[in-house]
Order: sequence, then structure tokens, then C-alpha cells
Amino acid sequence: MTRLNGSSMRLTIFVGENDTWHHRPLFTEIVHRAHAAGLAGASVFKGIEGFGASSLIHTARLLSLSEDLPVAIVIVDSEERIRAFLPQLDELVTEGLVLLDTVEVHRYVGRTEEGPG
Repeated sequence: MTRLNGSSMRLTIFVGENDTWHHRPLFTEIVHRAHAAGLAGASVFKGIEGFGASSLIHTARLLSLSEDLPVAIVIVDSEERIRAFLPQLDELVTEGLVLLDTVEVHRYVGRTEEGPG
């Protein structure tokens, strides 16, 4: 089990939900590559409204404008492992925003194979 404690790095990637890599969602490709790279974990969060470099507002409130909502992929691991993963993002993310910030991990507990409890 991967254990994180103290100073770590958070990698956040913002892309559109319709962005693809070889006919599959880009966020799925990023998560699978993070897993293959042995990173501690990755989560995908779907936004309900946002805009980026295009200045077009995407929102889930209006059916006609509900396409290509923002998606954030968040990965936390050691700085060394996160920085080693960045070249893969250079290949994958053609439009989007990639952020790095230092975080302090207070608690990181994985599930056991038997399940919770």
C-alpha cells in the first residue's frame, strides 16, 4: 500500500469532458496512465459550470449549453513522482490547464482487500 505523509505535491489537470485520446475520454487515459505509473491515486471531478481560454461559458443549467463541461483530474503523490509523470501530460493535454502545488498530507488510508470495517 502506498503511504503518503507530510509534504507532497498535488497535480490538477483541467480539461473538457468531451476531450478524447484515441477515441476514449482524455480524463480516463490520464487516470489509467497515472495508475500504470504507480502514482498514489487519482480522482476525476466533473464541473457544473466554467470557462477557460476560449472564454465560452459551459454550464449544466441550460440543456443547450450542457456540452463539454469542465473536468478536473486530481493526483497527489511525492514531488519526484508527480514531476516524473508530467511528460505524459505534455503528450496528452493539447488544450487545458495543468497546476502543481505543494500540499501537506494529513491522512492517507487505503482500503484493505476485505473491505471497510
